[in-house]
Amino acid sequence: MTRRLPHTAERAAFPLGGIGTGNVSLGARGELRDWELENGPDKGRVNPYSFFAIHAAPLARPDAASRPAVTRIVEAPLTGRHDLDAGYAFDRLAGLPRLAGATMTGRYPVVDIEFTDDDLPVEVSLHAFTPLVPLDADASGIPGAVLRYDVTNPGPDPVRVTVAGSMSHTAGRGEGPYGMRARQSVAWREDGGVRGLDFGVELPEDDPGHGTLSLTTTDPSVTVKPQWSVGFWPDGSRLFWNDFASDGLLEPEARATLEDRPRGVFAEGDDGRESFTEEELLELLPRVRTGSLGIVHTLAPGETRSFEFVLAWSFPNRHRGWGGHIVFRDPNWGDVVRNHYATLWPTAWDAARHLHAELPRLEAATDAFVEALYGGTLDPVVADAVGANIAAARSTTAFVVETPNPDLGEGPVLTAWEGSFDHGGSCEGTCTHVWSYAQTLAWLFPSLERSARRVEYLLETDEEGAQKFRSNRVFGGPAWFMTPAVDGQLGTFLRLHREWRFSGDDAFLRELWPAARSTLDHAATHWDRDGDGLLDGELHNTYDIEFHGIEPLANSMYLAALRAGVVMAEHLGEPETAVRWRGLADTVARGMDDVLWNGEFYRQVIEDADAYRYQYGDGVLSDQLLGQFHAYLAGLGDLLPREHVRSALHAVVEHNLREDLTRHESTQRVYAIGDEGGLLLASWPRGGRPAIPFVYSDEVWTGIEHQVATTLAYAGLPREALRVERLLRSRYDGVVRNPWNEIECGNHYARSLASWGLLLAFSGAQWDAPTGTLAFAPIELPFRGLFTTGSAWGVVEVDDTTTRIRVHGGVLDVDRLVVGGREVARSITLPAGRSQLWTARNHTADQAATTQESA
Repeated sequence: MTRRLPHTAERAAFPLGGIGTGNVSLGARGELRDWELENGPDKGRVNPYSFFAIHAAPLARPDAASRPAVTRIVEAPLTGRHDLDAGYAFDRLAGLPRLAGATMTGRYPVVDIEFTDDDLPVEVSLHAFTPLVPLDADASGIPGAVLRYDVTNPGPDPVRVTVAGSMSHTAGRGEGPYGMRARQSVAWREDGGVRGLDFGVELPEDDPGHGTLSLTTTDPSVTVKPQWSVGFWPDGSRLFWNDFASDGLLEPEARATLEDRPRGVFAEGDDGRESFTEEELLELLPRVRTGSLGIVHTLAPGETRSFEFVLAWSFPNRHRGWGGHIVFRDPNWGDVVRNHYATLWPTAWDAARHLHAELPRLEAATDAFVEALYGGTLDPVVADAVGANIAAARSTTAFVVETPNPDLGEGPVLTAWEGSFDHGGSCEGTCTHVWSYAQTLAWLFPSLERSARRVEYLLETDEEGAQKFRSNRVFGGPAWFMTPAVDGQLGTFLRLHREWRFSGDDAFLRELWPAARSTLDHAATHWDRDGDGLLDGELHNTYDIEFHGIEPLANSMYLAALRAGVVMAEHLGEPETAVRWRGLADTVARGMDDVLWNGEFYRQVIEDADAYRYQYGDGVLSDQLLGQFHAYLAGLGDLLPREHVRSALHAVVEHNLREDLTRHESTQRVYAIGDEGGLLLASWPRGGRPAIPFVYSDEVWTGIEHQVATTLAYAGLPREALRVERLLRSRYDGVVRNPWNEIECGNHYARSLASWGLLLAFSGAQWDAPTGTLAFAPIELPFRGLFTTGSAWGVVEVDDTTTRIRVHGGVLDVDRLVVGGREVARSITLPAGRSQLWTARNHTADQAATTQESA
């Protein structure tokens, strides 16, 4: 669906920013909000005096009466509570006039806001984005955003228009005068056609709080107030507004400070002097510095012009540690690690200059991505779920640092929280049992996922094959104390198969294979207590408890891992290992049907579900086929009889999916409420609910909803998949929840990145780099949509008689193209900007013909 939200959608916040850079968000009113640039979450953070304003002055014809100029902040009216205990603060400028209304339309990573106002003699809209280029993590990791205000003159007279951005820095917060431990600076700068405001802070360059910010343009027609006057009262903002509203042109202030120091509130510490030198006064005044940059153009009747700004930042240094709430020992906290983006753009000005220079290429790729994802034949709710959750990968949840541990060698490394609390990370350590659900980065930026696998196998797997599910060694800290998580450890093995299959990088696989092989053997020796092939040990899992007995989540994951292990072992020339694992997989598959299948679904077999706390027994677990989810994505097919898979999925939908939760009883956390719908983690339609079932069982998690919907679609149940997704995404309506922030234990929760599986399921896309095979099997024809491989991305179109591939980025090099299970072509090489068409009735290979054309 295309999200069109009114300015009253108070929860809507569209994140701008690259991978690992932090974000600033746009609200539905058009306001900049949630300034989270300083290496950590900070929802609600306000950057003082940061806004855009417009001055529009009609230029009357000689024979016409003049109309007055209009000056407005380019935002819709303030919404929400107006009863703050001391009113709106000075720096919110709530008393300045704003536009009458706004409508936000977001198709991540681009957002458009249309403003309305009857008094304004022009029409104004905002188009904003941070570039996103599939397969290019650096191009998608720029710490900046494009803010383009398009202004149209619909009237009969010319109108002189100024759009001006006013900005303060976000650095320097902390203990000190006015809550600032360092003074900011701002100055006008012009460099190679880039001009604007360059912000700094008086902190050492290796300080974790050091950072720069810039607001720039390449438009030569500018007006600027490099720095507002600084005072104890809001005189700077008054002087700015007087200046701007008078004629839309800005003048530098004569003095940085106002000499008169008021008495009363600010008298403490006064030594009796009536005046101070400017430098002395600067030491006493607030440390925030604000500047304004405007672009000025005269618009002829009917003309539209763009007023384009780039907002950029760079906060290079992170503490070398988590500083979280689970791993309590960060012995290297006093050291810093460098954000990878800062090795490319050490300052905000560097990032801005790069973004300006490369903008035509980066914007073209971003627009092509948006059109490929949202402009195809995917059901709109699927495109919305796939696209909106990319924001989690570019939120404060995930970050990319440069060589945090020398044992990893050189290069960028993905590290991540599970999610982001409002003002701190949630559950550190790139948790394997949560991140195993995530699929987005693997298909969009696979190099980052490969870096995370190296951490898990080279640093967090011991000699017995036990793998810690939270990484602390990545920062040189002690190992996480808990035993492995069964779904996390097996999920990591499945992701190793995914990363190797997508990249075809045998060196990567061979480097990690000894540790990976030991983790799968560890499952057999430590979690199969009676040696019958089924896992039945104390099985820690993503519900933060241990399952006992025999149950399907662990065993389906084990079965999927064994099937993937056979493929990798055979490829690496280990036939004995492959034979052993194949036999084990067959045993697990038979055992799941013999022991766990009850004729409708797979359940937990345990002598007494109340003997241990936190079990589910005869309940319907939504995650009972989690291993099947991974197997479908990995091209491994059905792990269990298709009729049993479909029946179990039907049971999940029938018993756990609630269209209305008004009568649902839960004493656990609440993510869906009242007349909203959602998929419960478990239910007990046949009775037998334990007195205290597993923690979270009555909750609704979006990541599991995406997992179940993806598995449903793969299993040939797309209508049920869409039911799940429509209920889910309807909850994220911008009014009570943010459409670009699916929450679980924190904002932008990583499990929501399972939604990328929906694209793969509905397109039937499979890329197998080791064999050079690209396959599509769309659920419905005709199909048009986005695809990615390890080296190329673009659009595929399939109907009853033709297949067309258009390459937008990279080079597509394919040995075999398979559509609907039948080979269509061999030996394909397509560079970016080219497309190829194959004509084949029902895609039979012997009737295939090809044509090449320019994309």
